[in-house]
Amino acid sequence: MVMVDERNITYDFGFTIVDESELDAYQQAQEAKEKLEVASGSSQEMEDKLHRLYNAIQPLLNNLKKSPERDYILWPDRLAKIEAFEDMLQAIYQGK
Repeated sequence: MVMVDERNITYDFGFTIVDESELDAYQQAQEAKEKLEVASGSSQEMEDKLHRLYNAIQPLLNNLKKSPERDYILWPDRLAKIEAFEDMLQAIYQGK
């Protein structure tokens, strides 16, 4: 068994002595870091919503561009399909 002389051990409790200005700077840095983390999360959520909206709208535009030489579009059950599309866009907008 090894004997340790406790008188020669230095205990570091993990703190540092600072003055008030250093403490304020540290606290401001922590607050800025927290705000950045929140903003990054919000930014990612918005980017995801934009991608989902784009992917929802693009097929409609592609279908509308088909056969531009024709004067009419045959769209049976148009009202029901438009309302369903509106519901889908609303769900994306609300983050559901």
